[in-house]
Amino acid sequence: MELSLVIVIGITIGSIVMAMLNQQIAFLRIFKAQSFLNEEAPVISNHISKLLLSAERFRLHANLSDALSGANPRLTDSPAVLLNFRQPDGTVRAGILSFQNVVDKDEATIFDYTQAVDDTKPMALYYFVIPVSGTLSKPEWAVTDKPTDIDFFVEAGIIRVRLTGPAGEEIIFSGSM
Repeated sequence: MELSLVIVIGITIGSIVMAMLNQQIAFLRIFKAQSFLNEEAPVISNHISKLLLSAERFRLHANLSDALSGANPRLTDSPAVLLNFRQPDGTVRAGILSFQNVVDKDEATIFDYTQAVDDTKPMALYYFVIPVSGTLSKPEWAVTDKPTDIDFFVEAGIIRVRLTGPAGEEIIFSGSM
């Protein structure tokens, strides 16, 4: 009788511990899903806002190679935006924000951006500075690799950025010229 009572108490305590563990795992999943909104999104917003607000003008493009060559500008949702910045000496320099496949850090310093998109690599938002020579090298930095989709678009004359997070959440940032 005593042994049965101990077994029942042990099973009860074990089931309570398992229920608490399942609850903790559920809370961790919720926290992980919201960590993009709490941690990554404000940093992305800060970087993108500073770039957009510093730019004198912008032009949307379907891909990085179009943005680099200035070909095929468009008004629809675009993964790449060409930004022009006025320098202190009066000249204009350009930079490109492009959501594209991840760039391998071990590749050569010059990239061929006319190649077909490699869908096996994950996507990231990169910032490129266009040198005076016009030959693009590695990106200056990767802004983020967490979103699953990024689109630049214009609404009422204001450039906007739509980020889709890893859990499907959607955030829209706005900038103006």
